Amino acid sequence: MSVHIFYGSSTGTAEGAANAMYDVFAGTGSVEVHDMMDGEIDALDPADFHVFSCATYGDGELPAGTTEFFEDLVDAAPDLTGLRFAVFGLGDSIYVDTYNQGGKTVVKHLTDLGAVQVGERFEHDNSGTDDVNEKALEWAKGIVGLI
Repeated sequence: MSVHIFYGSSTGTAEGAANAMYDVFAGTGSVEVHDMMDGEIDALDPADFHVFSCATYGDGELPAGTTEFFEDLVDAAPDLTGLRFAVFGLGDSIYVDTYNQGGKTVVKHLTDLGAVQVGERFEHDNSGTDDVNEKALEWAKGIVGLI
């Protein structure tokens, strides 16, 4: 089994979290990190495990770089039955109504196509004092225990 870590970032924080998780998931086998801006929906293989590190942008939207990835996914509408994934969401709690909406949107798109979420979606608060990379490592260790 390979692990594919996808990130969608506006300021680089979600990318940093994805890179921080790399070594944790490397213990399970082959790991690849993908920028969702590259639109690699063909890397969504049910035989592999998928991790999404995704920020929230603007009024609760996905970061601009992820738009094409999810448009292609929705248009192609592949059957993702059997695909397992986990989501590390990033947001800012000062935006109460849209806090961590990006991660929630990732879950919705994938589960609508038959994929199954593993573990709890993590919600990192950029207004907090927790270091995002440390939280990403801690969360990833928990997810490895589930896969």
